[in-house]
Amino acid sequence: MKKELIAAREPKSPVSELFRTLRTNIQFMNTKSGLRSLLITSTSPSEGKSWVSSNLATTFAQAGKKVILVDCDMRKGRLFSVFGTAPVPGLSNYLSGVSSNGEKGEEDIVSYIRKTEVPNLYLITAGSVPPNPSELLVSEKMAETMPKLEELCDIVIYDGTPTNLVTDSLIISRNVDTTIIVCAYKQTKIDELERVKRDILNVGGKIAGVVINKMPIAQKEYYSSYYYGQSSSGSGSSGSAKKHRSSVDFESRIRPAGQSNRLYNIEKDGKE
Repeated sequence: MKKELIAAREPKSPVSELFRTLRTNIQFMNTKSGLRSLLITSTSPSEGKSWVSSNLATTFAQAGKKVILVDCDMRKGRLFSVFGTAPVPGLSNYLSGVSSNGEKGEEDIVSYIRKTEVPNLYLITAGSVPPNPSELLVSEKMAETMPKLEELCDIVIYDGTPTNLVTDSLIISRNVDTTIIVCAYKQTKIDELERVKRDILNVGGKIAGVVINKMPIAQKEYYSSYYYGQSSSGSGSSGSAKKHRSSVDFESRIRPAGQSNRLYNIEKDGKE
């Protein structure tokens, strides 16, 4: 587990508290329909998308929810390194039906789910780099898989691709409950952010809000509103007791590890 998984390594830090606040507000925005799936995307590389998705997934797991984090960046996925798991087999191998050694892959998505060191948090890596990632994501098999994953857990979080480079995240945004766009302070251009928003809405996706990453904050201001005695387990945990029929079988078969208008300012010099 790398240091960038701060919500797990330093759960009482101010940054972890900001992620819990983000988690709670996302849940409040979806109280009627219920939040079962979430896409994290960005405009360009190196804005901290994977850092946000992995830490947000951790806070959902810490709230007692069973979470599956899916790395959908089949061109340059890096969640395997964040959680210290093997990169293959992964999502691309499942969707293509081809294993990492070129043989026929497993046909059950459960075979590609791995445990992480974070309790309640499971991971599907991006897998081998395919020649046609966009085609795989728009395939009928992917459309059938997304609701299956929702039956196995409380929430599925998809770490998508930068939207300005490829259309992969736009494809996924149509089939999830809501989308979070990650941008970087003094790096993301407003016209690019507006274009990403427009493209997601045009394909029928919903947007919960924007996370501003890499925002410099003075140390005094950084700690001024944080209370170290505050519990992190109360927010948004009311649905944690909800169980699904496949839960027991799912856990026994997985691989072990090896819009509110508010902008959330999260200080981090994170990687993409």
